[in-house]
This record gives sequence, C-alpha cells and structure tokens, in this order.
Amino acid sequence: MEARIKQNNTDASDTDELTIEESFERLDAILEKMEDEETGLEESFRLYEEGLKLIRRAEAGIDRVEKKIRILNEEEA
Repeated sequence: MEARIKQNNTDASDTDELTIEESFERLDAILEKMEDEETGLEESFRLYEEGLKLIRRAEAGIDRVEKKIRILNEEEA
C-alpha cells in the first residue's frame, strides 16, 4: 500500500473530507512515517497530532453509522 505523506502541516479541512476508510489508511501511513528513524521529533509530533484528529474523526464517523444502523433496525422491528 502506497500512502502519501505531507511534509507540511495538514489543514483541518483535509481530514474533514476523508471517509472512515481513508482515515484508517492515513493513520497507517502516519505510523509508518513515525517508525522511520529519519523522521525528526518535530515531524513526529506533527504526525501524532494529525493522527489524534484522524482517530477522533473516524470514531465520530463510526458512531454516526452505528446510530443509523440502530434506527434502521428499529424501523424494521
């Protein structure tokens, strides 16, 4: 899997437009980059912050999907 890593700060709107799947793919890419010995401390911290935002975004998306499923299941019952 080839993932693109941005070298500059990520705009908040970049993560807002990602799907849940894309968020997880980006998280995988962030982990790979953070594990790279060539990644400096400042870059690692920036990636860590981006990862936290992505996790929160993915959790919110999963919560929305779970609520929709519950509603659909209640309507069918």
